[in-house]
Amino acid sequence: MSQDSFRMFKLAAQGFCCTQIMVLMALEDEGKGDNPDLIRAMQGLCGGMGRSGGTCGALTGGVSIIGLAAGKGTPTEQANPKLGRMAGELLEWFDKTFPSRDCEDIIQTKLGEGDAYPVKCGSIVSTTYAKVREIIDQTIGDEEEEED
Repeated sequence: MSQDSFRMFKLAAQGFCCTQIMVLMALEDEGKGDNPDLIRAMQGLCGGMGRSGGTCGALTGGVSIIGLAAGKGTPTEQANPKLGRMAGELLEWFDKTFPSRDCEDIIQTKLGEGDAYPVKCGSIVSTTYAKVREIIDQTIGDEEEEED
């Protein structure tokens, strides 16, 4: 089991959903510390947005991480102009990699209020997280190297 997979398993065992796991790992990897308010907000995207079976939490979590890395956060900040391209790259990759964007289609069942994080989602979360890191590193990492 990879280090990321083990981290994801631990977070799932603590009751976090796909979207929350993605963002928790990004906060940790980027040294941004704890942000319980952000993690609570991400719960609204669990189970395909409000447990509706809609857009997969790994995908919404991935786009949220891209926003965390490249979005506008204060009145004086500017979003990275490549933000839309980065999100589009993730969406295109997701569509080519998985059978659907919808949680319900992917896991083939409707999630109830108390349903636990489905085990079959682990590989989707892990693969998507790796792709998000790759997109961020290639896009924003390249910009930082150019500035040096």
